[in-house]
Amino acid sequence: MTRPSDSPYATIMDDSQLTGRPIVLPDGGPYGGARQIPEPLVTGAKKYADVDRDICLHTEQFPTRRWWICIAISGSLLGLLFFGLATLFYSGIGILGVNSPVGWGSFIINFVFWIGIGHAGTLISAVLFLLRQRWRTGINRAAEAMTLFAVACAGIFPVIHLGRAWFAYWLVPYPNARGPLWVNFNSALAWDIFAISTYGTVSLVFWYLGLLPDLATVRDRATHPWRRKLYNAMSFGWNGSSRAWRHYEAAYLILAAFATPLVFSVHTIVSFDFATSILPGWHTTIFPPYFVVGAIFSGFAMVITLMSIMRSVFNLTNYITINHMELMAKVLLFTGMIVGFAYSTEFFMAWYSGNQYEGFVFRNRAFGPYGWAYFIMFTCNAFVPQLFWFRRLRRNPVVLFVVSILVNVGMWFERYVIVVTSLHRDFLPSSWGMYSLTFFDWCILLGSFGLFFTLFLLFVRVLPVVAISEVKGVMDPAVARSAAPAALAGGSGAAPAEVKP
Repeated sequence: MTRPSDSPYATIMDDSQLTGRPIVLPDGGPYGGARQIPEPLVTGAKKYADVDRDICLHTEQFPTRRWWICIAISGSLLGLLFFGLATLFYSGIGILGVNSPVGWGSFIINFVFWIGIGHAGTLISAVLFLLRQRWRTGINRAAEAMTLFAVACAGIFPVIHLGRAWFAYWLVPYPNARGPLWVNFNSALAWDIFAISTYGTVSLVFWYLGLLPDLATVRDRATHPWRRKLYNAMSFGWNGSSRAWRHYEAAYLILAAFATPLVFSVHTIVSFDFATSILPGWHTTIFPPYFVVGAIFSGFAMVITLMSIMRSVFNLTNYITINHMELMAKVLLFTGMIVGFAYSTEFFMAWYSGNQYEGFVFRNRAFGPYGWAYFIMFTCNAFVPQLFWFRRLRRNPVVLFVVSILVNVGMWFERYVIVVTSLHRDFLPSSWGMYSLTFFDWCILLGSFGLFFTLFLLFVRVLPVVAISEVKGVMDPAVARSAAPAALAGGSGAAPAEVKP
């Protein structure tokens, strides 16, 4: 009895030969006709040993010049963060642009922005894992790490937004340690603390659990005894036995199911910071789903940005293929359409409600003194992603990179519009005012990007940036074990030969 090879063309395909469509084979179908097989998720006829070498290479070799240049740039931006925070703690919040009536300034804008960035990692890892989407394997590790670093950036801003950051521990609900003083659970700030800590803890455990088999791979390849001991401790002595894999897969599935509701709950709680107020433009029931979709939208845009850089800088085009990038572009297109629909729905409801205050806020957003910010937001988030209707643009790395940058620019301005335009003109014209970011606002904003990229660069330096064990699980065993038909291995376009099972 014989059977055809599962992916016979994988031995001759590379990233440039992928089309994003199934491969049609002339025979081997269920009734003797043609059959279709998916294109390989790993190209270049890689063997299992090649996967270990290619992905572990960046943790084993001395940093390259490009890595040092990148870490120097991100470190400089991180220095701006330390400078801005040191000046803020010494001089007080008067150095910022916050005023009356805009009491919520750039810190809340940046907080919501970074929490949104952190959503795509858990979505790719947990939700797509439960949906059995095999294409997630090339990008889930970096996306999970991105989640942790984005949450770390987001966690800074509620603390420094307090004004007296050294009293931030008052938000932690440990009982009776402060006498009659208890946490105010009616405060939206307390909700944020619970949301960030829960989401960050579960994401950290989920990320680290997925790292265990790969840490063992790095340990087994290590030549220095201290390096081997370090990675052995980090992998908790992983031995790759059947029992270890059985418990690992069960725990991974449970954590994926546990993390999935967090994708929707965390940014829903963040949206309650606004929606539970009585302020026009904030007090609306559309905010929870609107914020969740916007978070996934901006998170996927950041994943595309990082994957575009990693594919070229770390030579990972065989593991993060153009098909992976196209699928993420489709998600970006879909979520961008929902975000654009949400913008239109807000305007419609402001008109349909007949509430003159609500109607004024939205007219002021689009045509008032901050109309330029609304124009940037709408253009970048609703119009620019429409480029991905064209397949050629979805598969163009330069277009993908530029669009992902523009989307995150638009999402930052979305939070700017939501916060500023609803506050600077409220019910009483006598209390109206204008708001603008100061030099120190920009220092802390740019410094948060420095913190994010510094953490990410350190991550790719010391840990496998692609999930080795999961990538091996989606490879064609006939190719990975050097058992592919000789004709195809030599580059022939002949029909697939049959091999014995």
